[in-house]
Amino acid sequence: MFEFAYPWVLTGLLLLPVFYMFERFWRKRPSVVVSQTLPFKRVSRKRFRPTFPEFCRLLAAAVLIVALARPRKGDEKVIIRAQGIDMILALDMSGSMRAVDVPAGMTDPRKLLEAIRNKEIINRIEVAKKEIRRFIEKRPNDRIGLLGFADLAYSFAPPTLDHAWLLAQLERLQPGMIGDATGIASPIGSAVSRLKNAAAPRRVLVLFTDGTNTAVNRLTPEQAAKLAKDFNIIIHTVGIGSGNAYVLDTTFGSRFIPAGDNFDEKLLRTIADTTGGSYFHADDGKALRQVMDGIDKLEKTTVEQPKYVEYKEYAPRLALITAVILLLAFTADCTWKLRLP
Repeated sequence: MFEFAYPWVLTGLLLLPVFYMFERFWRKRPSVVVSQTLPFKRVSRKRFRPTFPEFCRLLAAAVLIVALARPRKGDEKVIIRAQGIDMILALDMSGSMRAVDVPAGMTDPRKLLEAIRNKEIINRIEVAKKEIRRFIEKRPNDRIGLLGFADLAYSFAPPTLDHAWLLAQLERLQPGMIGDATGIASPIGSAVSRLKNAAAPRRVLVLFTDGTNTAVNRLTPEQAAKLAKDFNIIIHTVGIGSGNAYVLDTTFGSRFIPAGDNFDEKLLRTIADTTGGSYFHADDGKALRQVMDGIDKLEKTTVEQPKYVEYKEYAPRLALITAVILLLAFTADCTWKLRLP
């Protein structure tokens, strides 16, 4: 944007006619005494025009006034300072995450099998990975870590800003690769160990599971939640699964084994409430997307956007032009426009 720092100075341009009158009529000029003026009256009268030096001085005055008004062009810049959240995503990798949640209205096993083979319907862990990937991509300023758990929890990525590497680790997670049981306390304990000394002002664990706590650990899930609370770590819990779910078994041909909705909703609510977090239930991919959008709104990154304007000043150039014009007028006065009494 172009502007004048002192636009009121431009009113000085209104004084140029006064300056001209002084220059032309009031300033004392060289003169001689003559006996009569008749010879001068016989000279043809010419239309009045300012001389070249006078024109230069008027122009210099106008340019100087514009320079004093400080014309400048501003380039607005925005500095983004983001203070992210340290977050760990803990995903259930037990065998039950192979189950697919069947959409309402689909009752034909052959259509269900075809939809699974065409990947129109995917199992729970793939649904979770899809929405987690989308969630991570929306939060570039957060340090995000990844835990997988079954019998025990395993760290696949510590909290990091290298989200490309984080997403690569997410793709590795498969159901049953680290066990078939479900241990809720283990991922909470591992997350507390990772987050308790984090410098971020807000530390969050998001735990996804479709099963009840079947693993035996030294801490119960409730005790682990209290430990998280002691370190000001917030836990959001997500129960995955619907009552209409099946596991595709291909051992002796293709057959569906009912899986059901097996997670412990009461336990997940207790964990979330203990730490000041929220409990969510996702019975299909659409619901899980809504859950992740809800968590995204709950856990907002603090972003400051101070603005400053970088100006390019034109006044020094105009002042230099003024000096050149005045020098030109002085040169004209002392050479070809020189007048002798």
